[in-house]
Amino acid sequence: MKSIGIYAKRTNPDAVHVAKQLREWLAGRDIRVLVERELAADMGIAEGFPGRELPAMVDCIVVLGGDGTLISVARKVGNLGVPILGVNLGSLGFLTEITLDDLYDELQRVLSGDFTISDRIMIQAGIERQGTRIADYQVLNDVVINKGALARIVDMEVWVDDHYLTTFKADGLIVSSPTGSTAYNLAAGGPIIYPGLHCLVITPICPHMLTNRPIIVSDESLIRIIMRFNEERVFFTADGQVGMALQGQDVVEICKADMCTRLIRSGKKEFFEVLRTKLRWGER
Repeated sequence: MKSIGIYAKRTNPDAVHVAKQLREWLAGRDIRVLVERELAADMGIAEGFPGRELPAMVDCIVVLGGDGTLISVARKVGNLGVPILGVNLGSLGFLTEITLDDLYDELQRVLSGDFTISDRIMIQAGIERQGTRIADYQVLNDVVINKGALARIVDMEVWVDDHYLTTFKADGLIVSSPTGSTAYNLAAGGPIIYPGLHCLVITPICPHMLTNRPIIVSDESLIRIIMRFNEERVFFTADGQVGMALQGQDVVEICKADMCTRLIRSGKKEFFEVLRTKLRWGER
C-alpha cells in the first residue's frame, strides 16, 4: 500500500477528529494520504480531492462512519475494485465491522499485506418507461419499491427470468443482495443470508396476502417488476440513498452487477460473531 484514501461521515465530529489522527499516523509511515475534498475542508487541509475521482488514485480506502457512509463510498468505487476498510463509529454496523479501538492494529495488518478480502456482489437496477431506459443504478445493499405515505396497496407483477412469479399486493417490495439482507430486508421479515452466497432475495413489505413470503433466487436471474397501478405515489430507492418516483407500467429490471465491492475483513471477527454482537443473540 503506497496511497490510501479517507472518507468520513462529516456530520460526526468524532469522525473528522479520527480522520485527522489517521492522516498523521499514515503519513508517519510514508503513506500518501488523499482526503475527500469536503472532508479536507473540515479538517483544515488545503488539498482535497473530488469524492468520485479519489478511488482511482489510491490502493485502499478507509471509511470512518457507519454502514450508510460505506455504502455511498462503494458506489463511488464502482468497478475499480479498490478494497475498503470500514471503521464503525455508529451504533450498528454490519459492514463497518472494525471498531475504533482496533483501527490501528487492523491498519498495520493491511500495510504489511496480512489481510483478507470479502467480495460482495452488487445489484444492477434499471428502470424502463414506455420502452425507454430512463435510469440505471449500481447497488450494494438493496433496491426498494415503496408506496408514498397516503398511497393504497401497490400491485407489482414480478417475473424471474421468463417465469411469472406472482403479483404482489403490498406496501412495497425489497430486492436485496446477501450483504443487504441484514438491512431493510431483515426488518421486513426476510432471511439473513451469509455474505458469500450468490443469490438475491425478494421480500414483500406488509403483503396483503399472508401466504406471500420472501423468496431467494439465483444471482444469475433477471428479476422484472412491472408496476400495475395508476394514481398511487410509488418510489424507487437504491441503498436508501438515491432514487426516483415511479409511474404506472414502469418496469424495474434487477440482476447481479458485473462488479463487486471488496471489503477488508477484520482479523478479529467473523460474520457470525458480528451477528451475535449486533443483534444481541443469547441475551435475555
